[in-house]
Order: sequence, then C-alpha cells, then structure tokens
Amino acid sequence: MAKLKVYIKDSQHEVKIPVGIRLLIRRCCQAVLTTENFGHDTEVSVSFVNNEEIRKLNKQYRNKDAETDVLSFPLCEGDHLEINTDTGFVLLGDIVISMEMAVKQAKMYGHVLEREVAFLTVHSMLHLLGYDHETSSLEQLKMREKEEAVLDKLGFSRDISFITPDQQ
Repeated sequence: MAKLKVYIKDSQHEVKIPVGIRLLIRRCCQAVLTTENFGHDTEVSVSFVNNEEIRKLNKQYRNKDAETDVLSFPLCEGDHLEINTDTGFVLLGDIVISMEMAVKQAKMYGHVLEREVAFLTVHSMLHLLGYDHETSSLEQLKMREKEEAVLDKLGFSRDISFITPDQQ
C-alpha cells in the first residue's frame, strides 16, 4: 500500500478541535486515495482556519468575496504529478477548512461535527484528484456519488440519522 503523509495545522482559535479529528482526516484522505486507486506515496496539507481567513482566501484565489466551508488547492494537473524531490512523494495539494463553517453546517444538517469534517475532507480530496462539480450537473452527480461511497466506507452513511432522540 502506498504511504500517505497528512500535515495538519490549526490556524484558528474559534473552534476547539475535537479529539480524533486529526485521525479522521487521515482516514478520509487514505480512503479517497484507496477508492480512486491512487497508488503513489502522497503528501497532503490540511489547515483549519476561521471564517475571516477562508473569506480572504476565497476572494484572493476564486474572486468570490464570501465565506465558504472548504477550499482545495491542487498541485497536480492532469497526468502531471508534482513530486517532493526530498521524499519522492506526490504533492497532491492543500485543503483549507473553515471550522466555524463546519460547526454551523453540522448543526444545520443535523449531524455531528465529525461527519461534516469527514465530508469536507473527502470532497476536497476529490478536487485535489481532479474532480470538479462545477463543470456540469453530471460531474456534480458523479462527485456526490463518490463522496457518499467513501463516507459510507468510513461509517458515515447517509441513511444513518445523527439526530439524537432528545433533538427531535
């Protein structure tokens, strides 16, 4: 099995990162690479930021002056792979997650923060591998199917309710 290095940096102070989130992110990255048969040793960077920072990045790189939940910065294009000359690992790219937005969306969708972070990580990993849901509705459906298949493997099936009885 190919090796995976996931570098995780918490650059925000608004949300306390729950125990186990870092391991979950690594599991999500590995699950996507395995599902997509990406057989290279790989490096991925994941940063937790606040809404203000992700808004700045969204404006700077996508010309959208708005908060968003996750941004993906792929380093590979098509068949061209960016290689770390020191390690020989493929530099897949960077994932930036707004933890404030993740908390908000978890509440809005009625599931736990872990499921939201897992979804955002899987979604972003697929972007790093070249998937783009904004090109067509067919691509959007393909990407959503892949997301749900990976999340299902990780134990976050869509048919499971994350709402506890006292929340109903």
